Amino acid sequence: MAFEDKPSEVEFKKIEELTPRSRALNVIIKLVSKSEIREVVTRRDGSNHRICDATVGDETASIILTLWDDSIDQINEDETIRIKNGYVSLFRGSMRLNIGRYGSFEKMEEEVISEVNTENNLSEKTYEQYPRFRSVYSDREPRRRSFRRYR
Repeated sequence: MAFEDKPSEVEFKKIEELTPRSRALNVIIKLVSKSEIREVVTRRDGSNHRICDATVGDETASIILTLWDDSIDQINEDETIRIKNGYVSLFRGSMRLNIGRYGSFEKMEEEVISEVNTENNLSEKTYEQYPRFRSVYSDREPRRRSFRRYR
């Protein structure tokens, strides 16, 4: 007895539905503009990368998409792209859409989005950022550690 493989319906969100905690996003967006390309050095391993901020959106809202390295050259203005498994992060309190290591994008031949709503830019709103990790002892004196010798 064989099971039929049914293609799962991928749910695409509109840009105005995104929140700072949005993860595993599937969106269809149109690229409005790209900023100048900057060179950055990563903290993790000290390697050099190119980075560019692109204003993207749909008919509901717009947001800044962070493009890295080869992705910068693969997407041009007025192109419509489909992002799968993207996520939203906060950078200096503003929302940014990211493709990330586990996400992907592809150009769409058909123009699904005719006009982008740049008046409702989600990246212009600021959010309070909380630290990623908070120590249980942050408001107390440092805890003394004792070491026990084992025989």
